[in-house]
Amino acid sequence: MKADDEQAFREFVTSQMASLRKLAYVTCGDWHAAEDAVANTLVKLYPRWRKLERPDLYAKTMVLRAAIDEKRRPWRRERSAGDAVPDTAVGDASGVTAERMRLRSALAAVPAGQRAAVVLRHYLGLSLEDTAVILGCTVGTAKSQASRGLAKLRELLAAEGIHLTGQTTEEWTSAVA
Repeated sequence: MKADDEQAFREFVTSQMASLRKLAYVTCGDWHAAEDAVANTLVKLYPRWRKLERPDLYAKTMVLRAAIDEKRRPWRRERSAGDAVPDTAVGDASGVTAERMRLRSALAAVPAGQRAAVVLRHYLGLSLEDTAVILGCTVGTAKSQASRGLAKLRELLAAEGIHLTGQTTEEWTSAVA
């Protein structure tokens, strides 16, 4: 790779690393799996760097797929003996942490394809066209997946007493992150 291309790749990684990690984490719900997904993506992206017209969309597509694949790996499904102990609910005085955990839990309950569409559209703020490109589907499919995913998320959150209506994207983003 030429020095200019290598420098452009480094700048891309520096500028996009945080958003790629967040995308992977929101998709799979585990920081370690998210780190693995981003690292594997960057390793695969490097040799293709010069050929890509939109490396940002390509990287997001790869991270999304890698994060979903990480959770499907058999060793990720193994549970330690400590998981058998039931969690006890501890109230948070400010309520922010509890609400954030309920939101993450509800987001994890949304099917993977719909969750990916919701995250791309409403968490990252991508257009329908960019979302469709990343998901590898038509714009109509991306729109319906995002709509169904958001409806499912609202349904799950309504059962928890959280309502997303009226929240700005920034408020929703800060609640998930």
